[in-house]
Amino acid sequence: MDSSIVMVNTNSEPNDEMEFESHETAYTFYKEYAKSVGFGTAKLSSRRSRSSKEFIDAKFSCIRYGNKQQSDDAINPRPSPKIGCKASLHVKRRQDGKWYVYSFVKEHNHELLPAQAHFFRSHRNSDPLSNDVRMRRRKNSTAGGKLFSAYQNVDCLENFMNRQQDKGRSLVLEPGNAQLLLELFMHMQEENPKFFYAVDLNEEHRLRNVFWVDSKGLEDFCYFSDVVSFDTTYFTSKYKIPLVLFIGVNHHMQPTLLGCALIADESVFTFAWLLQTWFIAMGERAPQVILTDQNDALKAAVAAVFPGTRHCFCLWHVLEKIPKQLEFLSTWHDSFMEKFNKCIYQSWTEDQFEKRWWKLVDRFKLRDIKWVQSLYDDRASWVPTFMRDISFAGLSTSSRSESLNSFFDKYVQVDTSLSEFIEQYQLILEDRHEEEAKANFDAWHETPELKSPSPFEKQLLLVYTHEIYQKFQFEVLGASACHLKKENDGVITTYDVKDFENNQNYMVEWNTSNSDICCSCHLFEYKGYLCRHAIVVLQMSGVFSIPPKYILKRWTNAALSKYPISEKLEEVQSKVRRFNDLCRRAIILGEEGSLSQESYYMALGALSEALKQCVNFNNSVENAALATHVDCNVEEEYQSTTTTSNDKFSDPKMKTGKKAARTGVAARSLGSVENIEGNKRKVPQLGAVSGSNDGFQQMEPNDLRSHNAMQMQFHSMVPATMFHNVSSPFHTATSTHLHDNHLPP
Repeated sequence: MDSSIVMVNTNSEPNDEMEFESHETAYTFYKEYAKSVGFGTAKLSSRRSRSSKEFIDAKFSCIRYGNKQQSDDAINPRPSPKIGCKASLHVKRRQDGKWYVYSFVKEHNHELLPAQAHFFRSHRNSDPLSNDVRMRRRKNSTAGGKLFSAYQNVDCLENFMNRQQDKGRSLVLEPGNAQLLLELFMHMQEENPKFFYAVDLNEEHRLRNVFWVDSKGLEDFCYFSDVVSFDTTYFTSKYKIPLVLFIGVNHHMQPTLLGCALIADESVFTFAWLLQTWFIAMGERAPQVILTDQNDALKAAVAAVFPGTRHCFCLWHVLEKIPKQLEFLSTWHDSFMEKFNKCIYQSWTEDQFEKRWWKLVDRFKLRDIKWVQSLYDDRASWVPTFMRDISFAGLSTSSRSESLNSFFDKYVQVDTSLSEFIEQYQLILEDRHEEEAKANFDAWHETPELKSPSPFEKQLLLVYTHEIYQKFQFEVLGASACHLKKENDGVITTYDVKDFENNQNYMVEWNTSNSDICCSCHLFEYKGYLCRHAIVVLQMSGVFSIPPKYILKRWTNAALSKYPISEKLEEVQSKVRRFNDLCRRAIILGEEGSLSQESYYMALGALSEALKQCVNFNNSVENAALATHVDCNVEEEYQSTTTTSNDKFSDPKMKTGKKAARTGVAARSLGSVENIEGNKRKVPQLGAVSGSNDGFQQMEPNDLRSHNAMQMQFHSMVPATMFHNVSSPFHTATSTHLHDNHLPP
């Protein structure tokens, strides 16, 4: 193909003065133009001469050109990007063989995404280097912040320091690995100062524990702090790398990495140090629910650091231990598991669970088994019957392979060394970011298909993200395979629902007075959306919309909004439409405003003024609503909301602060911390000491601003002698070079 273009600058848009050597050359130019602007292209049509059989006419268009044509009786309708866009390029061939622009339509009726253009099929192969996620750095990195390396000597940890083995342990690292870690941290911080890392040293100044989290993890936790999994699988399974992970889940049901650590042991002190450090990194915000393995040391550490957090055990952690803990039951394993599953999955009430549990224990003679007794003692932390009031957002499953925690398994094997892991750590992050960007892209460019006339499908079409909508849609369609029978009537009505797809019976309770509904399958508790059994009960009860309490904001397109979703989902849908329209108009304004310095200032002024007016209006509306509540004598109930509303528009990005200064390479030992209400802890302020040789640099108060939710202040400088205080559980490194895992005093 002749790629030469006559009189054409590939950075410009098509115009009447352009000429091309061939229609393929014209299409190549249009693709490059489309890629720079941010839309996908397609060859719409072409025509040959009847006499010469040569191409004389060709038309190219945006992939959203035209309207979707779908048969109403299609069995498996495919999503279509066509939404009536008119953007196109029409070229024709002159007698001299040159091609010229016959017509060009520039305007689109949708948002353009230049930063994500590589996702379009027409651009995937145009530049293999830029399409390869492992060769391309993320273009849209999070804005800078400040490295926080503050550490606390928590009062509640002092009791954990009495055992010598807790203090003397150290990481077993290969020669040079400590320096590799430091270089990784320095590099990550250089790319984004928000990158957070910490080291814990023993009394010999050897590395004991290491923790780090990238800026994306800090940002994700702000939106998805409802449930977090602390995964110790790689450590307890004796992998070569003693890796533990903090994992969350985003609104596309994708795992998010909220922190990594290398630990020396499973002591209470190690877990308490790590959880406390992670708590500080997350802006002193605790998760609502934390999922871990069943471990006594973890139980003590979580209770000490997160007293207000619900601590639960992941189901697959419990289930995978059964073959090892009850090895003597191998002959009766299938029979035992059948009874065990019935006990934990099909017990509708706590009394029913008690009866089945003790019947199971007596039948298989397990009363004297310590592990079985521990399961019963901790039943409120893992048995579904006791968890009607929480949601695990898909993080708790019955098998490791189904768990979102397993996303690291393709990167970390039993024999993976630390140096190998460090080499691919950034690639792992980019893979995760790329998958999320692709899901966001699809959400903009595809609308899910309605597969039934169900009002529930229509209700949540523009509310749920694509991934959750498809799973919810599966439940709506599955409701047709369910038959229900009313067991009793009243304010709380109980139904026996027969699911013919799996030939199981489920109990559903429906409270008409407060719209509470609960099913014994516990799908809402574990996945976060209603099951088919609850849906069929709502249908038969004459309720044709999902109660708002069962539409979790974290699964909606408004998950990243700072405002709560309205109880009227029509408003959510309208908000999505308004948001999309404003984005499209903002892009058009950006194009026009960037043409000259004068137009840039005009656009900037208009945006600033519009933002100010919107903020003032929204503030006045919110304050008026709060005043109404106060008049209704519920001032005390809304006191915290009023405080939040006064600050919620204080965007730190709109304020001018001093440029962040560089900090030392690791954590500083701080004095003891006073516990206050909730999960918040007061942290001493770290001041500046000029001329010190301990690696600290002078920092301004504004330099300590790391994240919207991270406003930690430091009050006094830790003297150098504290680094030699072996009674302190937190020791820090200030040297710029680490020799293996040993640091000089």
